[in-house]
Amino acid sequence: MVGIVTPAALSRQQAMQQLLAGVNEDKDAYRTLLALLDEQFDAAIRHQRERLGTLAEAIGTLVDTLEARRARRVELATALTGAQPSMAQVFTLLRPEARAKVQADWAGLESMVQAAKAAGKRNGDLLAEQYTIMQRVLHGENQLYEPL
Repeated sequence: MVGIVTPAALSRQQAMQQLLAGVNEDKDAYRTLLALLDEQFDAAIRHQRERLGTLAEAIGTLVDTLEARRARRVELATALTGAQPSMAQVFTLLRPEARAKVQADWAGLESMVQAAKAAGKRNGDLLAEQYTIMQRVLHGENQLYEPL
């Protein structure tokens, strides 16, 4: 793979194009992530250990990719707007007709991020509860007080 060009070496137009392309790539990736999280929930309910392992690996890889793109987006936004960038600042650099579409795409992405966080929490809670129940079955109840 060819090295990634630093944001400082890009023109403003190239930086903006990369940033917007990353948002679209993230929208696709979050659709995939949400589907994987639903599969993970299903596998947890069905106690499919091998499938859970495979899904955890796929989820981990995808999350790493999303994090790398997020970091790149911050770099690009910083190159476009200066220190302490925000997407709101980036939006102001666009023409009004393009701005509306990008803002809608960004809102959709933020919505998917929240849905993924909620699904991840749901899955984590289920897996933790299953683990707690299994520990009780294998080792009995932990009693804080001795019976009289």
